[in-house]
Amino acid sequence: MRFLGKVILVTGGTSGIGLATACRLASEGARLIVTGHSSDHLATARRALPDALVIDNDVADPAAADELAEVIRKQVGILDAAFLNAGFGAFATLAEIGADDIDRHVAIDLRAPLLQAKALEPLLRDGGAVLLIGSATVGSPRADALVYSAVKAGIRQAARSLATEFAPRGIRVNVIAPGATETNFHSRGGMSAEEQKLYKEKTAAAVPLKRLGRAEDVAAVACFLLSDDAGYVTGAELRVDGGLSMA
Repeated sequence: MRFLGKVILVTGGTSGIGLATACRLASEGARLIVTGHSSDHLATARRALPDALVIDNDVADPAAADELAEVIRKQVGILDAAFLNAGFGAFATLAEIGADDIDRHVAIDLRAPLLQAKALEPLLRDGGAVLLIGSATVGSPRADALVYSAVKAGIRQAARSLATEFAPRGIRVNVIAPGATETNFHSRGGMSAEEQKLYKEKTAAAVPLKRLGRAEDVAAVACFLLSDDAGYVTGAELRVDGGLSMA
């Protein structure tokens, strides 16, 4: 088992891609710490991962990163890897967005993982791994992904800078960039059931593999990047989108 005895954090690990990754890590022997903020999702994670340390942590709060690091320091002591997966996405065009929309995306999708990386770095073992969550929308011309894609482009650049900064300790930093995936992501972002149905049908038709991704598809790649199998991979972005970004 690749992660036997290793302590791994998954933020946003109580639903969707985060929970699927946490379950995969647990099946391969990891000792898990997962975070979330929804009471229902926290309860789901506790049922699915009875041996994990499940923490209520609101990444939109700038103080949350230091609070999380302190809990981990006191209760666990050290980390082998961290998947900074917690995120948010609301899809809107320039005409539809407001300052609050921009601020929320920046706070959750960019500021939070940077503050987490800063707070958690002292707890990471030399030779560890950090994985950030990007998006395959980066580089696409989708008008309704304006803010989300811009922030995720920042994550791609942040990973390269962090990979350089953390390299002297042998800590690898990479990005996983999912495409359209069957999770609750779009409903949390405000899409109606009908909008989601149309989006999924249109996207699946455009994907070369002719289906949407599953959370487990992304989890498998995330586990690779967190593992020693990716020991010579850093500063990279790996897209898991069924080939949509090359279509």
